[in-house]
Amino acid sequence: MAEAEDLARAIAAKVMALLDTPREERRELRRKRRRMREPWSGRWFGLLPLALRFWLRRMRVRKR
Repeated sequence: MAEAEDLARAIAAKVMALLDTPREERRELRRKRRRMREPWSGRWFGLLPLALRFWLRRMRVRKR
């Protein structure tokens, strides 16, 4: 039972901290996190898209 209370307290503290920060600061923090995140193709498929891109670029150069 104590674990549930601790969890509720932690969630309440996070919500209060969120409500106390100004809107612009929250938006800037969100933008910063988005910039730091890797592209979706890398997250879903690893290095495969990067390897494919390099391979296709090499094939285009060879055609010329």
